[in-house]
Amino acid sequence: MFGGILGVLVVLIALLIIFWRWDWFVPLIDRKASAALNRPVTIAHLHVRLGLTTTVSVDDLDIKQPAGFEQEKDDFASARRITVSANVWRYLTGGGLFLPNILVDTPKGDIVSLLDGKNNYTFGSTSNPSKGSSSSSSIPRIGDLTITNGDIRLAIARMHTDMHALVHTTPAQNGDDGSVVIDLKGQYAKAPITGHIVGGSLLTLTNETHPYPIDARLANGPTYVTLRGTVDDPLHFKGTRLALHFAGPDMALLYALTGVPIPHTPAYNVTGNLNYTAARIRFDNFMGRMGSSDIGGDIAVDPHAAPPYVDARLHSHRVDLQDLGGFIGAKPGSGPSKEAATSNQILPDQKINVPKLNAVNATLTYHGDHIENKKLPLDNIDADIKVQNGAIDVRHLNFAVGRGTLGMVATLNPAKDGDFATKLKVDVARLDIARLMQSTGTFKGQGTLGGHITLDSTGNSVANLVARGNGGVTLVVDHGGDVSALLPDLLGLKIGSAVLSAIGIPTRSDLQCFIADLPLRRGVLQTHSLLLQTSNTRTIGTGTVDMRNDTLDYHVTTRSLHFNILSLPGAVNISGPIRSPTVLPGAELIGRTAAAVGLGVLFPPAALLPTIQFGVGKGSVCEDAIQQANAAPAAGIAPGSTTGAGKAVVQPAHSAPKAVASQHKRRKAVTSPPKSAAQIHDAWLKKMHHD
Repeated sequence: MFGGILGVLVVLIALLIIFWRWDWFVPLIDRKASAALNRPVTIAHLHVRLGLTTTVSVDDLDIKQPAGFEQEKDDFASARRITVSANVWRYLTGGGLFLPNILVDTPKGDIVSLLDGKNNYTFGSTSNPSKGSSSSSSIPRIGDLTITNGDIRLAIARMHTDMHALVHTTPAQNGDDGSVVIDLKGQYAKAPITGHIVGGSLLTLTNETHPYPIDARLANGPTYVTLRGTVDDPLHFKGTRLALHFAGPDMALLYALTGVPIPHTPAYNVTGNLNYTAARIRFDNFMGRMGSSDIGGDIAVDPHAAPPYVDARLHSHRVDLQDLGGFIGAKPGSGPSKEAATSNQILPDQKINVPKLNAVNATLTYHGDHIENKKLPLDNIDADIKVQNGAIDVRHLNFAVGRGTLGMVATLNPAKDGDFATKLKVDVARLDIARLMQSTGTFKGQGTLGGHITLDSTGNSVANLVARGNGGVTLVVDHGGDVSALLPDLLGLKIGSAVLSAIGIPTRSDLQCFIADLPLRRGVLQTHSLLLQTSNTRTIGTGTVDMRNDTLDYHVTTRSLHFNILSLPGAVNISGPIRSPTVLPGAELIGRTAAAVGLGVLFPPAALLPTIQFGVGKGSVCEDAIQQANAAPAAGIAPGSTTGAGKAVVQPAHSAPKAVASQHKRRKAVTSPPKSAAQIHDAWLKKMHHD
């Protein structure tokens, strides 16, 4: 009897072996996988080959889209066949999980994220690993990975991205370990994208002693990127030897690829070393061109900070300021745009991009050894700028001009509706006017320019900050220079020459002093004082410059300092758009001209009578005007010692009030009490009308 039972068992076991089908487990696998992934999962067949190295294969894997993504025409994932071999004996003896072979045939994926942030690749919460577990211990060692005909679609609505990654592997040959090849095509960040990426095999990726090779070429719209080199133990951030190259028409387009906001720039081409550790990603020792300027330096990014922190230390040996126009909201390039040429607007109106500013915190230092600019041949530039939680702190932005300095400090703090509450101070310290005008080859003399410009406003571009702002301009020029060369270049050759001719300044007059004290009130520049004195004439100005619509309404009057014949000076009215104002003679000048013509008809020698001026005398108007500018400057900061000989010293913003107070104290000790603005203005009028 026992023998019969044993025989039946043997027969049953034999039948089980003969008719065994691993597909019997398919429904169970489908249920378990569907529950784990929270979406329908099916496989057509299951194949298992048992042994010390066990091989498991599934055919026609199909994973449906989760709830809410039924409208997608493709399934979430699928594969014709997946085969995995596992060394069971090694695992059972404590050697860890080793997968000698993985074969994935025709894998497909459809990765989707909608505008509202909902996506199809989130599988629910997972428990946190224990503190004592090692991330490396959970990663199996893989011997050989073979992928054929892979096609993964990535559709990220918020990034305006819909592209395909075509993936396959190449086998080991000629002593190498094979490779993983990815080809990209589609749209990324609203621009077409193509790419070809070749990486080492997965075996070298997990090999701590074998550098992992990378060779990548990527084109996103007009931006071109290459990355070549090796990574040492990439899973543990041991180091890199990677050369990274960027080229394109505008660095602002790199925001989509890097997540780092950069202002608009002209065409660029840079190459450097990409390094990373567990803490930071670095772009070191890069160099190249940006427009007609060279650019180089180091950039470090801490991706773990929220938001990421960027530390950029940049320099140029030779820089054209026009290439940096995007940093102040202007359009970088070699010249004004067609729109700017036909518009009356004179200040940049590019809006500050608030979302991009909030994307990172950053520190930027920049030094340009030599500035090349046809209109302003400054010596160098030095900048230190910080962005923190959307606020901009220009700690200093200095330009050297010979012994002089043009320096700026500013803070821009986020306000309502995307605006920035802005405080700005510009220090003009002992700028050599001959140096400023050296490109013309016409200015003669040793005049120096000094003073301050201040602005307190709320807005989101340079143009509307000035149009809404309060503050002022206080500038002083002393001791000498050729005004007939200076004004045409400052105002524009055609307009400047017309103004000189209209106000009666003789050719090649020596400039003795110039004082401009102009308060800015709600976008309108008014006039406390405007005085220009040459060796022969004294000119004062009154009126306004409206920065809200870039127009001016100004009146300039010139009188001779000495007895003069054959001169028809008087008030000149300058009005209209700042870019192309109209220059017209005032009533006095028209009257004198008409009288000269009328008398010339009746009695020719009498035509000289209206042209006779007896002179207002030299007096001390320059001294009075400078005293007034120091006592009550429109900019809020006295020009003090910003002109004259010696080395320029630019005061930081926080020390300005104290410095002004000390200047007032010193001046009170050696001069009489300052006159009021009204008293000085009356004195000027009396002197000018005294003939």
